Amino acid sequence: MHARDPVTTPRREAAGTRGDPGVKGSRRDDHKAGTLILIGGALNPTGPVMDTFLRLSGAREGAKIVGFTTASTDPVGSAVAWKDAFATAGATNVEFPIIDRRARAQDARIAQMVLEARGIFLGGGDQVQLVATLGGSSVGRAIREAHSRGAIVCGTSAGAAALSDTMLAGGELDDEGQEVPLYLGPGFGLLGFSALVDTHFSKRGRLQRLFRRVAENPELMGLGIDEDTALVVRGHLGEVIGNGSVYFVDGRGVRFDNAEEAKRGAPLTLSYLRVGIIGAGYPFDLRERELEVLLRRDGDEETPSVRGVGVVDDANGEHPTDPLEREYRERTKSRSDGTDTTRERPDR
Repeated sequence: MHARDPVTTPRREAAGTRGDPGVKGSRRDDHKAGTLILIGGALNPTGPVMDTFLRLSGAREGAKIVGFTTASTDPVGSAVAWKDAFATAGATNVEFPIIDRRARAQDARIAQMVLEARGIFLGGGDQVQLVATLGGSSVGRAIREAHSRGAIVCGTSAGAAALSDTMLAGGELDDEGQEVPLYLGPGFGLLGFSALVDTHFSKRGRLQRLFRRVAENPELMGLGIDEDTALVVRGHLGEVIGNGSVYFVDGRGVRFDNAEEAKRGAPLTLSYLRVGIIGAGYPFDLRERELEVLLRRDGDEETPSVRGVGVVDDANGEHPTDPLEREYRERTKSRSDGTDTTRERPDR
């Protein structure tokens, strides 16, 4: 067990070394990156999440979408199912190259196809397999470059979990009650901000899993995404789409944890862990790890001042009318006409 210094751990925007979330890297140029759509799985092809992807990518107007079912145990069957789902949603210019082994991920033709696509889709399955097959390959590098040029990159389930710098898999029981080994390692790195993405969040009860990973790595920010729900990330802002929620877990302020004992089977104990739930209509600032509405409330109000006649307004080159002074004079008008003898004088 150990107690932490109550001083907040310094924020890190992105991992600088693959697989080491604690190394600080350079801040991304948010304005040049494309949009990310991270879906919590169980995507409804006729729902608002799919509609958002097709609308932003222009797929219903004929823009090309390139998809990958590499994470699936049946890449061909999954590709056929997704092709039909996109057709149901109104997108037919869709192609799923079958990248089921590393050699195919080096195909220059497929890499060029990715670079020319307006939308890129990553299906579900095993995110470790997905990153092991595509990461650092010609196709993997093309996905990163396409995103930097402005392409819409959409991942569902494993495809969403793989988009962050640090990727989470395992560390829970499977359908047969057997423990799946924990994997915490490098993802594709398209989503920075030291984020760790978990999917199928409420449906599979994964809050405890995310708590544990953040307790062990307090510089990380956990993002849990419900099924058929998406976090749409533009620059440093995320917006929730769908009927579910996105949960964030911030461990930078944790003052006590027993993460080491919990690894050996003890119940997890945490104090001062920061947790929030985000619904549709409330943009989330990934850089500050806070709702934008709270940041606006704290920082948008202009500090008032009383100015002399020599002050020039930068906006129009004229002397501004000071609302603060005007309000004061109106409030003290009754005092200056002799009806009030308690007129305030400047402090001496």
